[in-house]
Amino acid sequence: MPRDMKAWRQALLSAPYKKPLPILSFPAVQLMGITVRDLISSSDHQANAMALIAQRTDASASVSFMDLSVEAEAFGATIRVSDDEVPTVTGMLVHDEDEAAALSVPPVGAGRTGLYVESIRKACGLITDRPVLAGMIGPYSLAARLRDVSEIMMDSYDDPDLVHTLLQKATGFLIAYANAYKEAGANGLVIAEPVAGLLSPDLAAEFSAPYVKKIADAVQDDAFLIIYHNCGGAVIPQLPSILSTGAAAYHFGNAIDMRDVLQKVPADTICMGNIDPAGEFRGGTPDSMRKATLRLLDACGGYKNFVLSSGCDIPPLSKWENIDAFFAAARDYAGCQACCQA
Repeated sequence: MPRDMKAWRQALLSAPYKKPLPILSFPAVQLMGITVRDLISSSDHQANAMALIAQRTDASASVSFMDLSVEAEAFGATIRVSDDEVPTVTGMLVHDEDEAAALSVPPVGAGRTGLYVESIRKACGLITDRPVLAGMIGPYSLAARLRDVSEIMMDSYDDPDLVHTLLQKATGFLIAYANAYKEAGANGLVIAEPVAGLLSPDLAAEFSAPYVKKIADAVQDDAFLIIYHNCGGAVIPQLPSILSTGAAAYHFGNAIDMRDVLQKVPADTICMGNIDPAGEFRGGTPDSMRKATLRLLDACGGYKNFVLSSGCDIPPLSKWENIDAFFAAARDYAGCQACCQA
């Protein structure tokens, strides 16, 4: 349903208790008794998965699937699919500058992109009590999946023209894809740019931030906001270029200390993070999750622009008792803070 997302963002920023916003979607396979393979192949499964999670949790928004193989597959990349893990890209689609120049930009609807857009359309009909956020890969991370992560890192030094060629094509496609989500009813979009987190500040400022900004400038407005995600360890020195993207909010991984971010960004810049997805959601216990969540809230809860989240996408087989403990700890913390202020 249409929402004033500028007002939603301001309400989130000013709320004394900010409901968590974890990147939580794939663990719904356990609630549904299906596999990841089933989930990524059906828009009905995806919409129902998002609705089930909205019913079970009090997350501040419903977040779609961080499947970073979808866009590369639409370009023609080969992916590996399994029953228990998120799909991954295999091999190299673009081997040199000639192939980069010849690469065709697919229409939205190629591969599974049409299915993912349709899942958001259906989810928006099922979830009406909170915003529905779609998800897609960022431009540099998409280029890396088309070229290969190691190769594009070297190209960023040795063959920048090839990188810019891929980025221009990736960005054009991603703008069209984002607009398709917007037309399907999404209230916003999480753009995942993890490979940019491996770059130096200067390279991130050249090869990632300007292209993310092009996407944000093309689609973001009062009814549709962008959340930028980067789970790399180089986030802190990259902050100037990251903030230049103009996203409405920023989401960071557990490779960094959230306090280091919060101490450097403006007080009205929403920053989300960063409980360890693998170590706590997947591999922890309810007790360790509670301790980790309260520890993070003790460290960062005093910042009015901090929103509790996972550090990245929560793995499909993460334990639901850990997920429930995460939300319970957030509510208990808020309750204690309210009592202290009374």
